[in-house]
Amino acid sequence: MNMVGLDKINDKEFARFCDFVYQRCGINLNDNKRDLVHSRLAKRLRALGLDNYGEYFELLYNGRDNELEIVNLLDAISTNVTYFFREDKHFDFLASTVIPELASTKKRGSESEIRIWSAGCSTGEEPYSIAITFAENIALENRDLRILATDLSTNVLSHARKGVYDKERLRNVSGALLKKYFTGNRDRSRFRVHEKLASCIKFARLNLMHDFPFKSRFNCIFCRNVMIYFDRQTQSRLVNKFSSFLNPGGYLMIGHSESLTNVKHDLVYVQPSLYRKKS
Repeated sequence: MNMVGLDKINDKEFARFCDFVYQRCGINLNDNKRDLVHSRLAKRLRALGLDNYGEYFELLYNGRDNELEIVNLLDAISTNVTYFFREDKHFDFLASTVIPELASTKKRGSESEIRIWSAGCSTGEEPYSIAITFAENIALENRDLRILATDLSTNVLSHARKGVYDKERLRNVSGALLKKYFTGNRDRSRFRVHEKLASCIKFARLNLMHDFPFKSRFNCIFCRNVMIYFDRQTQSRLVNKFSSFLNPGGYLMIGHSESLTNVKHDLVYVQPSLYRKKS
């Protein structure tokens, strides 16, 4: 197959592709993403030995391994750029407000449980940052801390489970925390997260457009820089699903560039990008 000769995706093909992605994972692509879609699809066609978009759509809809290819496709179009303690005001709020509230509760039975969800965890920097914040601010030996970290992309989840990061991703981690929670390689260009952090995190693939396959509720849900890809209708459905999985008094944190303005929900505004479920 000659990829140099592959035509740009036409209007009909682009519209069909956008509809497929929207129906599958809620991502609302627009015409500004056309070049990105073409380049990412071209790589998939090359990998599969296909000559045109029609053949690719036939595979997506009717192919024997179409579910596997759908995963590969969503991996290809996902953008995952992050680092430790990104948008650090959320971690400051976690330390100054959320953790003290949890620490003040009685520690009998299920009340010792702390459940946090990192929805859209990407390569894992967010859930590990959450774990470090808890480890620094509460006696975890008296608490059952569990962090669920989910993402649509299998590629980023594989990276997250390994827990190995380039130094650039750790630019917001102090020297003291780096020494305490990471092990560096010989030239200290890459660092591995300590097992005591990894042990409280469960990584799993989850499409936020599907039913959530768990029964427990959470003290705090992080869903940051994910809803920017969704239209208002999808945002509203998702926020209300999150609300139903928050404990009374629990918090939802969204990205600083995101807003729930014009999104119908039952959460109480606390400050920009931070909302609370009524007690």
